[in-house]
Amino acid sequence: MLTAITISQVYVLDQDQALDFYVGKLGFEVTADMMFGPMRWLTVALPGQPDRAVLLEQPGPPALSDETAGQVREMVTKGAAGGHLFFSCDDVARTHAELTAKGVEITEEPVDRGYGIDFGLRDPFGNHLRIAQMKQP
Repeated sequence: MLTAITISQVYVLDQDQALDFYVGKLGFEVTADMMFGPMRWLTVALPGQPDRAVLLEQPGPPALSDETAGQVREMVTKGAAGGHLFFSCDDVARTHAELTAKGVEITEEPVDRGYGIDFGLRDPFGNHLRIAQMKQP
């Protein structure tokens, strides 16, 4: 039986630029950075949570043919590749202010949604991220 989700994936067009964003701006740590056949296997995780990583994957072999990889890169460029990540925080106002100061593209300002306060942002490749401060039940 399944016991955990260990790796989620988003497509990125430049893995070094992705590192700058996810590690440099969001505070992730690199959990793996190695060549895995023809691809660079690059995962990051929040500090203290290495068992819940995000694969920053460049579209290409071995997962995709060259033709399909080109189509995926085109969709990523348009912000339509479908990547979504959801995060929680303890203080949404402070987190929003810190990310804004670092130049992160905020796509939606903090809003109280009943279950908590959240806001939206986008990584440099168009992947959608949401950060929420959840209310206690």
